[in-house]
Amino acid sequence: MNASLGLLSGIEQTTAETIQAQSGITAAGDIHIYSYLIRGEGRTILIDSGMGAINHIGGELPGNLLALGVARESIDTVLLTHGHPDHIGGLLDSAGQPAYVNAQLYLHPAEAAFWLDDQQLKATNERTQRNALLVRRTLDAYRPSLHLIEQADINANIRAISLPGHTPGHTGYLIHSGDERLLIWGDIVHYPHIQLARPEVSISFDHDPVLAETTRKTIVEQVVRDHTKVAGMHFGKSAAFGHIECDATTGYLLRA
Repeated sequence: MNASLGLLSGIEQTTAETIQAQSGITAAGDIHIYSYLIRGEGRTILIDSGMGAINHIGGELPGNLLALGVARESIDTVLLTHGHPDHIGGLLDSAGQPAYVNAQLYLHPAEAAFWLDDQQLKATNERTQRNALLVRRTLDAYRPSLHLIEQADINANIRAISLPGHTPGHTGYLIHSGDERLLIWGDIVHYPHIQLARPEVSISFDHDPVLAETTRKTIVEQVVRDHTKVAGMHFGKSAAFGHIECDATTGYLLRA
């Protein structure tokens, strides 16, 4: 997705551009959008649905699923990190109906409450109010299969982890498989090289930048300490998964 480093605050744009260049990023302002598919124990689970066809800048997920031999009808669970359009935009089809007709939908209750609260939304900008309309249409369409969960086990191997700040109910999902651990942490970072090296840097999409910074610092320290593999919805083109390492000179680094 075409974006701009001008969305960031807490860092000079020239400094951000330098970090991107040193990390081998040629399109410094672009933001990539990922969704993640989990299969095992008879389950087919999707984490986030991408942008869909909103503004004609997304929509690759259905084709990618088919390339894996996964029909949308076979997905039994959709886990949402939060309600921004690049995460829920693919949940509705062109007729405004559920694109994943057999899926149970999971979302943090604080996330649903925020997008459904007229009083809170009055204090937000026009973009957020416009996003709320999409969230409301989506939750209405999935209401019979909607589950509101906080920090809770989705099943024996997947646990929802509250990571607030980017949005009120922003959620990650910690996955165990044997001795391996993976945290799919949603939008803890949008520009991973920049925001890992400088975790105080926020983006204009953050609902609560101060809380987002605190959450980012806390969870980064935790995954480094626990050697947990991470995945993010806005990791770069060449690294959808990786480990975070601490470097005495440059701060935290993402290693694919």
